[in-house]
Amino acid sequence: MHSPPDSVHVEQAQEISPHEIEHDFVKEEKNVSQDPFATSIDGGTQYRSLSWWRGGLIMIAETISLGILSLPSVLSRLGLVPGLILIVGIGIIATYTGYVIGQFRLRYPRVHSFADAGEILFEPLGWGKVGKEVFSAAQVIYAVFIMGSHLLTWTILMNSVTGHAACTIVWSVVGLALFMLASIPRTLRSVSWLCLISFTSIVAAVFITMVDVGVNPVPGAHPAATKTVEFSVAFNAVANIAFGYDSHTTFFTFISEFKDPRDFPKALYLLQAVDITLYVLVAAVIYSFAGDNVASPAINSAPNPLVRKIAWGIAIPTVLVAGVIYSHFASKTLYVRLFRNTRHLTARTPFSYGVWIALNFLLWLLAWVIAESIPNFNSLLSLMSALFASWFSFGLSGVFWLFLHWGGIRSGGSRKWALAGVNWGVVGFAVCVFGVGLWSSGRAIHEQEGGGSWSCRDNA
Repeated sequence: MHSPPDSVHVEQAQEISPHEIEHDFVKEEKNVSQDPFATSIDGGTQYRSLSWWRGGLIMIAETISLGILSLPSVLSRLGLVPGLILIVGIGIIATYTGYVIGQFRLRYPRVHSFADAGEILFEPLGWGKVGKEVFSAAQVIYAVFIMGSHLLTWTILMNSVTGHAACTIVWSVVGLALFMLASIPRTLRSVSWLCLISFTSIVAAVFITMVDVGVNPVPGAHPAATKTVEFSVAFNAVANIAFGYDSHTTFFTFISEFKDPRDFPKALYLLQAVDITLYVLVAAVIYSFAGDNVASPAINSAPNPLVRKIAWGIAIPTVLVAGVIYSHFASKTLYVRLFRNTRHLTARTPFSYGVWIALNFLLWLLAWVIAESIPNFNSLLSLMSALFASWFSFGLSGVFWLFLHWGGIRSGGSRKWALAGVNWGVVGFAVCVFGVGLWSSGRAIHEQEGGGSWSCRDNA
């Protein structure tokens, strides 16, 4: 693909130029505004290697994974019409908030992660370092929990395919070794060729499930257009939808590896067009034929046991690749924190590779502990959506826009006032998902039966 014409570049640059984006607080200093991957030593690792379409494929592989498998059950709780409206509506909001993240990154090229963004947001208060540490810890913890969910899904997958042929802990250790080995490459380009396989595998797995439930519909399945349910149950479903659009926490890291960061919106639009379409299609079809008997993960809704095993087997690349991408993100965040502005950031030395491998090992070990310690992972994913996705995918983008434009809202006319209202609304939505989602997911965890931690019990 060719780069867009210069006129497009100029137009986009003007959109985020200091003259258009007025604020009273932060003035980037020359020695701190440099993109950390803008230069590399001779013979070193070249991080800025992603074209927009390759970056879009990586984002698709990272986003469309476990989230899509919970959406049919969302419709069983909310009803067909409200569920589909929320899937599309929240997807549109996620598209806008992702665009704002790209604009913030163009204005501040030194931002490699939400930790850097947190430092910028807190600098006017004199708490820049505090903001950096808080945001850094939150995004890495979130990534490790998601890595743990992939490990747990791996054990469910293996128990489903093999008929619980081995202890669940054995399958988790096998998965731990595979994830660690796959996380060794230091650049996204090194793993990007796996993304097409990952995307194909999850699409094939859910389409096989859709065909099976269509050919063998559940007797007496009557999908409801609307439903009346408890508020906590309904909002837990909303949190599950939000989790399907949780990839924003990695966007800054992805943009840092784009050949031209101004191409990020094209990758974002590719991602959102694909994920919204697939989410609606898969959720509607499986729920329509399975009704209230729909399972979560959705692959378990396949009535034929053999088809179910085949679908899980085909989903293996998605479980692996998406988990590895989160590992890459978390490890790269810590790696850049350790070696920013040093030769080790891009050097190909035993020391730099040793540190990289050690970081991956530590993070996957923590993820493994989480996967073995939390048997009710579906409700915990809703909890993580409330605690983390509410802000990383939604609320903080509204804060970013307000930060960039604060000084120019009063003099910006009706358009600026309208956009300010939209972004305050985005922040309000995040507050609602955070507060109410925290309560509803906590209640669901309390009401669920425990057990199964660190055991050989079949979790399929």
